This record gives sequence, C-alpha cells and structure tokens, in this order.
Amino acid sequence: MTTTAIAGAEELEDLRLSVRSLLADKSDESRVREVMESDLGYDASVWRQLADQVGVQSLAVPEHHGGAGFGQVELGVALRELGRALVPGPFFSSVVLGAGALLAAQDESAMAAHLPGIAAGTTLATLAVIETDGQWRTHGFTTRAREDGEASWTLDGEKSLVLDAVGADLYVVAADTPHGPGLFLVESGAAGLEVTGLRALDPTRRVGRLTLTGTPAAALGRPGNGTAALEHLLDRATAALAAEQVGAARACLEMSVAYARQRVQFGRPIGSFQAVKHMCADMFTRLEVAEAAATEAARAVDGLPDAPPAGEAAAVAHAVCSEAFMFIAQQTIQVHGGIGFTWEHPAHLYFRRAKVSQLMFGGPAVYYERLLERWGV
Repeated sequence: MTTTAIAGAEELEDLRLSVRSLLADKSDESRVREVMESDLGYDASVWRQLADQVGVQSLAVPEHHGGAGFGQVELGVALRELGRALVPGPFFSSVVLGAGALLAAQDESAMAAHLPGIAAGTTLATLAVIETDGQWRTHGFTTRAREDGEASWTLDGEKSLVLDAVGADLYVVAADTPHGPGLFLVESGAAGLEVTGLRALDPTRRVGRLTLTGTPAAALGRPGNGTAALEHLLDRATAALAAEQVGAARACLEMSVAYARQRVQFGRPIGSFQAVKHMCADMFTRLEVAEAAATEAARAVDGLPDAPPAGEAAAVAHAVCSEAFMFIAQQTIQVHGGIGFTWEHPAHLYFRRAKVSQLMFGGPAVYYERLLERWGV
C-alpha cells in the first residue's frame, strides 16, 4: 500500500487548472521559442512561479524532506500540462530523475541534504547514466569509482546525453565499483569535472556531456546497490515520461482537430473529408489507450489498491505512450499539410520531443525486452 498522500478528483483538477493557467499566461508558444534559443534554455521566472505559486517541484517529495508528500498520480497531472505546453526546463531532469534517484537510493542523509532544495526549485539535480555508446543501462558501466580514503570516492569516465547537464547544481552519477554498480553525488564545480553542452534534436530539452577525471564524489546509498536503485527509478521515470507524452500528444490532437475544422479546400473544411476524419479518429484512439496506460502506471507506482505490479505497468506505459506520441506527432504534420513541415509551425517541435522521448530510456527494442523480463520470458 502507498504511504504517500492521495489527492481527490477535485484537488487533481485544481492542480491541473493551476498549472495550465500559469503556462498559458507565461509560457505560450512564442515564449517557448524565445527561451529555447536563450543561453539558459528555460524561463527562470516560470520555474520560480511553478515552485512558489503551484509547488509542482515539491509534489512527489516526502513532507519530512520539504515536499508536499504526494505521489506519481499527482506528479503525472503536472507532467501532462508541462508536456502539453512543451515547457523547456529542468523539471524532468531535476524532479523526476534527480530527486527520484535520491529517493530510490534511500540514503537518509543525502535526501535530507538535497531534497528540500529540489522541492523548492533552488537546487537543480540531474542523473548521469548513459555513456559514450548512447545506451541506457543499470550495470556494466565504464565509468569507474575508486575509494579515496574513508567515505570518499573519486570518479573517472565520461557520461553522455545527460539532461540539463549545463547549469545543474548536483549530478547523480552511475559508476562501477569493486562492490558492483553504485550511485555517486558530484557537485557542480568539483575538481576534474568538465560539463559540455551538446547539440540536441529537441531544442526544448537540453543535453550535455560530463567528463570526470579524478573527480571527488560521495556515495549515494551503499556502493554496489546501484542496479537495484536504477531499476526502481526506471519504473518511476518511465511512468512520469508516459504522463508527459500523453499531455504533448493531446496538444497535437487538439491542434489537428482545430486546423481540420478551419482549413478550407474545394469549398469545404478539410475535416469533412474521410481521409482526414480517419487520421483524427486514429489519433484519438491511440491517445485514449495511452492515457489509460499512463494512468495505470502512475497508480501502480504509487501502490494503489487493485493496481498491477509497478514494473509491468511502467513498461507497458512506456511502450504504449512512446508509440502513441510518435504516431500522433507524425499525423499532426500530415493533417496540417505543407504548413506542418515549416519551422514556424509548432508541429515539428512536438515531433522532435516525441522522437527524443521515445529513445530516452533505450528505444522500442529495449522497453519491449524490459516488459518480457518482467513477465519472466
């Protein structure tokens, strides 16, 4: 059973409307385009308002660590709205991955030190797992951790495709140790740490590379327990990503239907043509299935009654929602015709987000293998 607070339907709707209202006012398409081209890569004012006015960064952080004490269901409501608006910023990297890694490792001293800042939006954390081969893994890291005295470690290696690496205050780095895989905390500005921004397919979600050369680090949890922590985190992260994907896919469907009603060809709205009707109907069907999968995954991660095992539900949601968002983003471009292929139209931004999200934790082959493993196949 879950030990987190549970919001009622009315509270969830209030949360959704609060986030949507703030983003509609402060982070519309024109503003998104401005900040994705900026040096910072996100709107610091919007980030602060999300923390101070709505408290979305604190939703899934336990109350005794400065959070609101809610769970994956409530976090999913906020992620749907952030995905719907394609908000650039470190929410997924810091709140989902950074805080999620701290919670998964169950290191009380580390959680006490860092979770309050993440919940308040003043500390930006991120997770560094992927290495130079571009593959997500939970073991077999080439990055090495060496003990350097009592309770002290140094790291050597390179991490790639690290979300919001540039500008982060805290890095949770996966590395191999003599005891097995482990997680380690590296603070911004540490000796031997080099952070480089990388060119990304999705301009609303930045990535970077970490180069670690004798970099001092603190063990997060027990060295050798990294695989178990990462697998636990992966269930939560893929469930969170599914919610974000559903929100973005819904925005695509909404803009497609609106355009089909307004665009006139041969003296009638294109939405009256059977081919366009079928495209929109297929998009709607995929979206409804994805919504159900994302909702069930969030319930499972929270351990709610009658929910399926979290690992299975999260793997299903990742597969279903990744494919649905990719399909809907592609169809959105088709419905919009020539204008859908232009830089000026937002359809390509959703397509880019769909592709990056689909590949974030390994891509289709990997998440189907993960599902089969959960089933013991």
